Amino acid sequence: MTAVETKKQYLTVVKEDGIAEIHLHINKSNSYDLEFYKEFNAAIDDIRFDPDIKVVIVMSDVPKFFSAGADINFLRSADPRFKTQFCLFCNETLDKIARSPQVYIACLEGHTVGGGLELALACDLRFMGDEAGKIGLPEVSLGVLAGTGGTQRLARLIGYSRALDMNITGETITPQEALDIGLVNRVFPQAETRERTREYARKLASSATYAVSNIKLAIMNGKEMPLNVAIRYEGELQNLLFRSEDAKEGMSAFLEKRQPNWKGI
Repeated sequence: MTAVETKKQYLTVVKEDGIAEIHLHINKSNSYDLEFYKEFNAAIDDIRFDPDIKVVIVMSDVPKFFSAGADINFLRSADPRFKTQFCLFCNETLDKIARSPQVYIACLEGHTVGGGLELALACDLRFMGDEAGKIGLPEVSLGVLAGTGGTQRLARLIGYSRALDMNITGETITPQEALDIGLVNRVFPQAETRERTREYARKLASSATYAVSNIKLAIMNGKEMPLNVAIRYEGELQNLLFRSEDAKEGMSAFLEKRQPNWKGI
């Protein structure tokens, strides 16, 4: 499949072989304003409705930074009502990632702080280079909180106590420390981070993607349900998979001792 590239002012989307890469190139620290989030929101919508895309990688084309979060000059000049609506729009955009059928991977090769970390937290997986730099939520030093999921997604990911500590101190941690507490899934040698992330994405895109999508839904939605309700929800998704072409193919391939030919249906 030939790569299809769509370049906007603040980001570029490249689609190839079932994978979409969203490249951020806002400014030297990838600090963003509303216009970036409009482009990011549109990119997510486009990818969400593309049946050929199975995995999405969000990465930075800016040296040393994944993202430093919201542009402070932009926020300082805005009135409180606008700031509230801006945060709401950001949250609505990030929530689409959780509800999308594709698996989103944040490839972190530089500093990932503030709203940059909140964007990464909204992704399903986070892979980081071992020399990528700082990761944290320093919003408290501005007299505010991490208002686009930083208090909530972080607590659900690493637990109340650790999330509280990171939020109220604003202290940053290293990639290895982030791995140790479960904030990132994998840490790679810095120079290999992008390619290792792509390798993972290629493997996932060539797998039983209908099952992968339902697994994501089961875990993402089920964690907010009482256990007995979540188990029933899991069963409903499994029932869909049992009726799928991929389930028939997977079981046949296993019994025939061959590689399955997945169709994603």
